Amino acid sequence: MTKKFKALESVKTDQGNQLSIIERSIDDLPEGELLIKVHYSSLNYKDALSASGAPGVTRNYPHTPGIDAAGTIEESSNQNFKEGDSVIVTGYDLGMNTSGGFGEYIRVPSSWAVNLPSGLSEKDSMSLGTAGLTAGLSIKALDDHNSMRGFESSASIVTGSTGGVGSIAVMLLSKLGSTVTAVTGKDSQNDLLKGLGASEIISREQLSEVSRTPIGKTIWDFGVDVVSGNILTLLLASLKPGGAVACSGLVGGPSFESSIFPFILRGNALLGVDSVEISIEKKLEVWENFATDWKLDLSSLVKEVKLEELEDEISTILAGGQIGRVVVNLN
Repeated sequence: MTKKFKALESVKTDQGNQLSIIERSIDDLPEGELLIKVHYSSLNYKDALSASGAPGVTRNYPHTPGIDAAGTIEESSNQNFKEGDSVIVTGYDLGMNTSGGFGEYIRVPSSWAVNLPSGLSEKDSMSLGTAGLTAGLSIKALDDHNSMRGFESSASIVTGSTGGVGSIAVMLLSKLGSTVTAVTGKDSQNDLLKGLGASEIISREQLSEVSRTPIGKTIWDFGVDVVSGNILTLLLASLKPGGAVACSGLVGGPSFESSIFPFILRGNALLGVDSVEISIEKKLEVWENFATDWKLDLSSLVKEVKLEELEDEISTILAGGQIGRVVVNLN
């Protein structure tokens, strides 16, 4: 008898995409070397876009979103993975056009999976999820850019600081010894940001007041930006010589303006960060960092929900109201 499982399904209708919890068959999953029982997933903005039928995200519906998954292997045709192994799967096509982590089972290529590092639980890994992976890749890109400087005694700035990437970046930069300025549009979250390690909290309007374009006074060594648009323009104009901004998002729009001055007068750099199609080796390196030297207590950031509660959380993140991370418990 074919095994059945629960999944969140998004269906395109004349009234927009509709979400429901359905029963699916494992036989309906795509081909792949690994059949994984999903124990935890997490909610990212891209998941909400897929679930709501946003153009250019998911091609075919009905569809089960979820770009993150952590669980145990039930079937494997790859000798590097065995039944019972705990694994993490993030990015690539998972949850985009391949049935994703908002279902109790996924079937994926083995090249998408990494073994869960010792020191991380499955829930830990999804508390981080793609957001944490992106934050970690951002910090690694900044460190690689100027490894002689390091983060200790540096000044850094993080935009979108109450969101998933931003909040974890604040915590990690603070842990590594940087004095962190958090930029947020949510005044009510100042106490949260202080608790995460932010030394200073400013609004977007205050950033416009302290930063001048095309080039202004030198304020920060490093920046982590998930906004783009005018915010990125202001960050680039305010870096110290040799500084850099790691950019991974476009909440403020896909375009920004800049002069050549930050690059040729101060040797600044703009570093693009992709967490989807990078090599599995680079992903594993970041996961192992989070299991050891970068280990964080994310309990104050995480809201845990069941699959049946996910639709409300998707509405919240689409409205710009998500704070921290939402972990989906599929046990």
